[in-house]
Amino acid sequence: QVQLVESGGGLVQAGGSLRLSCTASGFIFSLNDMGWYRQAPGTQRDLVARITSRGSTNYADSVKGRFTISRDNAKNTMYLQMNTLKPEDTAVYYCNFAGGTYRAAWGQGTQVTVSS
Repeated sequence: QVQLVESGGGLVQAGGSLRLSCTASGFIFSLNDMGWYRQAPGTQRDLVARITSRGSTNYADSVKGRFTISRDNAKNTMYLQMNTLKPEDTAVYYCNFAGGTYRAAWGQGTQVTVSS
């Protein structure tokens, strides 16, 4: 079955960097548009970065210029490089499909905490 496992989160000071990873299995990763989502306490889960099967990317305005999404289809893995982190980036980060309406069951995500 479809499985998505996020890793790489942690505690970092404002201005720091983190690199998140998402390892996928159970489907043909290379054929799917994928995305990184995040959810802060008391808020809805939002898409912050998306990468198509062909490698085109787009970003939420709040992270544009600071975050970079990428994928390695040979490794069935997607990444999110996060630079110049801000306290408002604090959230649980998830990966999931980002094309059409299908979403796999949400995993546990990875916690990112940015201290000021």
